[in-house]
Amino acid sequence: MTPAETRCVMTQIVMPMHTNGVAGVMFGGIMMQWIDVCAGVAAMRHAAGSVLTASIDRLDFLSPVQVGEIVVLQAQVNFCSRTSMEVGCRVETEDMRTQTRRYVTKSYLTFVAVDAAGKPRPIQPLELATDDDRRRHEEAAQRRTSRLKAAGRSS
Repeated sequence: MTPAETRCVMTQIVMPMHTNGVAGVMFGGIMMQWIDVCAGVAAMRHAAGSVLTASIDRLDFLSPVQVGEIVVLQAQVNFCSRTSMEVGCRVETEDMRTQTRRYVTKSYLTFVAVDAAGKPRPIQPLELATDDDRRRHEEAAQRRTSRLKAAGRSS
């Protein structure tokens, strides 16, 4: 499967229940939940089954998201190892009047494919079809090495 075949696009409207209520700014935890769901769907597509979130890299909110805004999340698998994979998720807001988008945040998540007993199971390698696929894969491999090193493990 290619990264494009794993792609998930999810669109949400920020409702009052998603905000802090005072300034009408979206809770970061809600955004994190949406990112986890969108990225999880991409991971499930590649794994052809269940996955568990193993980690979420640093998440920086570049600008506040307000009640009433449209949020567009785009995720795809960037890298696979034997049982785990990295999924990148980019988040933007969309202004329906002007047809413009504003970049809000991105995150990289690691998922592990699991069997019915919840044990890690092997997944197929990612098919790198484009130069962009190869670039993302290489960058993800470097992030994986850094994650493992920080956790005191080797690749």
